[in-house]
Amino acid sequence: MLNANTYVTEDKGIGGTIRNRWEDFYVEEIPEMLPDGEGPNIWIWIEKLGRSTLDVLLDISRDLHISRKRTGFAGMKDKNAITRQWICISNMESEEQFKEVEALAGAIKNTEFLEITRGRKKLRMGQLKGNKFRILIKDIDGMENFDTPLEAYEDAAKRAEKILKKLEKTGVPNYFGWQRFGKPRTTTHLVGEALVRNDLGEAVGRYIGHPSPEEGEDSQKARQAYDDGDLEKSLELMHGGMRYEKMMIRELIKEQNKAARRLAEERGCSVEDIDKSEIELSDKAYKRAIYALPKPLQRMFVHAYQSYLFNAVVSERVAMGMDKYIEGDILIDKEEHIVRDRTPEEFQEMVSSFAVNQTAPLFGTKVPFAGGKVGEMEEEILAGYDLTREDFECPKMPKLGSHGLRRAIRFQVWDAGAEACEDGVWCEFSIDKGSYATSVLREVMKVDVV
Repeated sequence: MLNANTYVTEDKGIGGTIRNRWEDFYVEEIPEMLPDGEGPNIWIWIEKLGRSTLDVLLDISRDLHISRKRTGFAGMKDKNAITRQWICISNMESEEQFKEVEALAGAIKNTEFLEITRGRKKLRMGQLKGNKFRILIKDIDGMENFDTPLEAYEDAAKRAEKILKKLEKTGVPNYFGWQRFGKPRTTTHLVGEALVRNDLGEAVGRYIGHPSPEEGEDSQKARQAYDDGDLEKSLELMHGGMRYEKMMIRELIKEQNKAARRLAEERGCSVEDIDKSEIELSDKAYKRAIYALPKPLQRMFVHAYQSYLFNAVVSERVAMGMDKYIEGDILIDKEEHIVRDRTPEEFQEMVSSFAVNQTAPLFGTKVPFAGGKVGEMEEEILAGYDLTREDFECPKMPKLGSHGLRRAIRFQVWDAGAEACEDGVWCEFSIDKGSYATSVLREVMKVDVV
């Protein structure tokens, strides 16, 4: 996992791979509340395969001819998986509108509507308890040491179960997984870094350009055309899966055309005589491109960079003892309220019982550092990236800046278990919202988990 360098369990992992098929990775949301069947909002319990939550919402809003802002969800779910979650469409009071939503069942790509009902309240980000997972691990290590594959899987399942039971007692390092940063093209946090460093052109370039060898050839050509300064060619080469890049580049082309017309007037020539690749786009153009994206995606960039730095801090703090209270730790309870005024012995007892968790900073303008040697470590990591807390103000795009906050360095796992099957080892567990299943699997497998 990106910038995650420490394990909490010492047991040898079972190795292996996941997501050999999307169907091998199942996620189900554990709702905080359920719709009551009445009200102005329409709630849909969906099952999707191979699609992001945002993509599904964009398709629904497009087909209903409504703003995406009228759709809501509690949490972003994996793209490369089978996932179940509630989504909500606000202010759909008439029976005709309800029927329009029903008519979409079966029409949204790789998405099934399992239930459609009404709710009095809107669904907002974060309104869930956690998520249930059922994940198949294949290609485990040491297969050659057993007479049959099933014997190998049974042995691996026992070892996985042992690790999972330890994690139920200690908790799991609360690393951000690859989903936060993007895979195979890992650029989200790099866009965020450019925003934090106030370089809007670099931020847009990191998102649209910079072809990756792990992408398809068509994607690489489109990105290379952008890097070469040919925006129109880049747009022409973009395939349907690059919908967000298209949103951005269309805004850039508009701004480039405006600049070309102004330049033609100044030179007394036609627009066709202007070499557009020579036009240097302004910060205003790059702002327009970023603001063309859905707001959840805009906010994801700086959040991803904060997550990258958070993983570095958690790596160091876990190495100090994840189930130990260290003087200077900032502790939060399950409602994420800071807990103060206890003795070190009382704090340790609360940590051991999961009544509180130690925290690390998602760096921002107002986030406090811990005290003692924990705080010194946090400050050293931030300085090591040549940053200060004030940099997260993002003055050129203050709407995307962040005050920061403290986040738990670990999370609980429950209902955990492992069983062998003919194809590998199934791992099942439930975890707190905002945490990553791959952090659990990383401990079980002891390999890079995507």
